Amino acid sequence: MNENTVSPANAAGPQPYRVGFLLIDNFTLVALASAIEPLRMANQLTGSELYTWQLLSRDGDTVKASDGIAIAPDGSIADKKTFDIVIVVGGVDITRSFTNKEVHWLQNQAQRKVLLGAVCTGAYVLASGGLLDGYNCSAHWECLAALQERFPRVNCTNHLYTLDRDRMTCTGGSVPMDMILSMIGRQHGKALTNAICDMFVCDRVRPDNEQQRTPLRRLLTTAQPKLAEVTELMEANIEEPIELEELASYVGISRRQLERLFLKHLNCTPSRYYLKLRLDRARQLLKQTTCSIIEVASMCGFVSAPHFSRCYRKYIGISPKEERAALWSIKQLDEPNDGSVAELPTSSFKALRVAQAEPTYGAVNFLAAPLRVGTPKVAVTG
Repeated sequence: MNENTVSPANAAGPQPYRVGFLLIDNFTLVALASAIEPLRMANQLTGSELYTWQLLSRDGDTVKASDGIAIAPDGSIADKKTFDIVIVVGGVDITRSFTNKEVHWLQNQAQRKVLLGAVCTGAYVLASGGLLDGYNCSAHWECLAALQERFPRVNCTNHLYTLDRDRMTCTGGSVPMDMILSMIGRQHGKALTNAICDMFVCDRVRPDNEQQRTPLRRLLTTAQPKLAEVTELMEANIEEPIELEELASYVGISRRQLERLFLKHLNCTPSRYYLKLRLDRARQLLKQTTCSIIEVASMCGFVSAPHFSRCYRKYIGISPKEERAALWSIKQLDEPNDGSVAELPTSSFKALRVAQAEPTYGAVNFLAAPLRVGTPKVAVTG
């Protein structure tokens, strides 16, 4: 953690620490609640107004969360309000849910030396204004590919949250609570943080460097260090895949030994595992960027678009072109015609349709069939 981040001096004095939450359309409600509740509890437990918070929207209008619940903000970004920190609350379909108006306002806040933060996918909005250039940042893991490809000057991490100088960014779900509790601890001491955790039946504040998704290689490091080394090499060489003979040589074992390790511990061949990594990466790029299918194929180590399409259809079930077309089509947002839902769609139905249509989330299909042992081998070099 950077020692210069959100220092206790920022909260010094009798005035409460002023927090503004900028709500982006389709924001995730759980991330917002996770960030606000520790502030409320800090005030409750101390009997004093340590923190104030206000919800803001682009024009002061009601903002809908990703679950369809409408939130009435306290005001708009045009209001003359002063904050110590502004936190962008992102969510579903982040690449199409904000405008230049929010970005320009955030840039103005940065010029006024206001601390900036983001939860869930909100980091994408900050990055769009160049406000994360040269910074380390965290975002929901499904948004990381879009951030890395679109904003190469931003150093994306897989950490739960990142505190870097005058920026605070974190992933989604309950993680904003950890980030805010960390801030409260620095400003008012660990005793208050512990008391808040007790009230929320929270056993601990997770550290900022804890990873949001544990890479397979970390699980294998102790039990199977050779296998961990190989999977790390694969993950680091997606665009230019390494031949299996070379992989085995790098870690000091034979190709046959390498194949036995994969079959025993991962239930697939090295070639199939490597292919899965590349196709998973391709699916993220198709969903999260505007790169052409040919560009995506090249970025993921396939020598031709037709070969890429064949492999993609075999693994995902649809072609890359169909994947891209389905994402950007808004026809599925219309009322269903199968008669299975009432004429006035429920909030849950609308939320599902929005999630299915947007290009940033949904990078992993829970029902997607895994790669199976025994299927025809595909050349690692693509």
